Amino acid sequence: MNSQRRVVITGIGLVSPLGVGTKKTWERLLKGESGVGLITRFDTSRYPTRIAAEIRDFDPLVFIDRKEVRRMDLFIQYALAAAALAVEDAGIDPALLEGDNCGVYVGSGIGGIGQIEEWHKVLLEKGPERVSPFFLVATIINEAAGQISIRYRSRGPNSATATACTTGLHAIGDSYRIIARGEAQIMIAGGSEAPITPLGVAGFCAMKALSERNEEPQRASRPFDAQRDGFVMGEGAGILILEELGLALKRGARIYAEIVGYGMSGDAYHVAAPDPEGEGAAAVMARALKDAQLKPEDIGYINAHGTSTPLNDRIETLAIKKIFGEHAYKLAVSSTKSMTGHLLGAAGAIETAFTALSLYHQILPPTINYEFPDPECDLDYVPNQARKTQINYAMTNSFGFGGTNGCLILKRFMD
Repeated sequence: MNSQRRVVITGIGLVSPLGVGTKKTWERLLKGESGVGLITRFDTSRYPTRIAAEIRDFDPLVFIDRKEVRRMDLFIQYALAAAALAVEDAGIDPALLEGDNCGVYVGSGIGGIGQIEEWHKVLLEKGPERVSPFFLVATIINEAAGQISIRYRSRGPNSATATACTTGLHAIGDSYRIIARGEAQIMIAGGSEAPITPLGVAGFCAMKALSERNEEPQRASRPFDAQRDGFVMGEGAGILILEELGLALKRGARIYAEIVGYGMSGDAYHVAAPDPEGEGAAAVMARALKDAQLKPEDIGYINAHGTSTPLNDRIETLAIKKIFGEHAYKLAVSSTKSMTGHLLGAAGAIETAFTALSLYHQILPPTINYEFPDPECDLDYVPNQARKTQINYAMTNSFGFGGTNGCLILKRFMD
């Protein structure tokens, strides 16, 4: 893609378990603070997992009219809030977002599961005539992108992806290519998720995917640690403003990072488990490097998928070694899920934001709760403390159920 239009990140909006707003989230991330606690949304007494990374300080009325709030699932509310924060952060004239030159690409892994549960209960208890006419538009995945495009009158490419835990990264990567091809000058891109519901948590509990470290919530998400026992569910949204470089320079925008490489792959192995040899994960990193026209040794940092599950962390480590060889032991690898939990369809978006911020500020967020080394996970995971750095290229990985993989490479912007 290098021979085509260059694409940069100029705005970041985050609604995360560490706080509403990029500044608050980033500051807490660098301090190594955890957003995990006991679930407060519903009674978890019969659940083996009673912890999650909930957002505690979100007020939708700051961003959305009261009447409209009632017609949107929480994942749409998070997306609209993150988009508003990203637009503000980019310092962009709203007039530039109107019309054909700006598109929206925002996905979700699960979509409006909360509203689905609520209206199913209404259906069973009160009958079909009591189901709201706004039920479907409050829950379907593309309505996050639709609502954002309506707010900003953006008539460019409009789409939503639903690729499980790779959703947010795919949305940003696809948007990068849309701009590189000249189909838009600006894309509002990312992912949003609100899965902490009775059914959502029950489903992941049934899969034995979640940590059961209920007595120590803030120590439960421990990627690459030998005592990891599953991921911690999180929620929130990450929205980025991507721009064609010429436009960003013309308007004097602050540039966090440039997107220079994007890869996609499939494991073709299992509906939930990763390929045990890490072939799909290795392939996606190789494709991103090829797209960026870089050598493995050019990469200084990887924001890993790093879910804190026994299989994922071991296999991601194996895949990194396959692609990077001896350089795997020289680069830094960290998992910010140790602090945010796993935001499913929004994970790749907030982690792309964290990667861009790492390049911009030249500091790497840590992997917290790293206490007991795993012989099969033997890389530099930036344990427990943020680290100042000097790097020019960074990579971020996302892997999802169904074997769908994505990888982005960002460059420190110095032009």
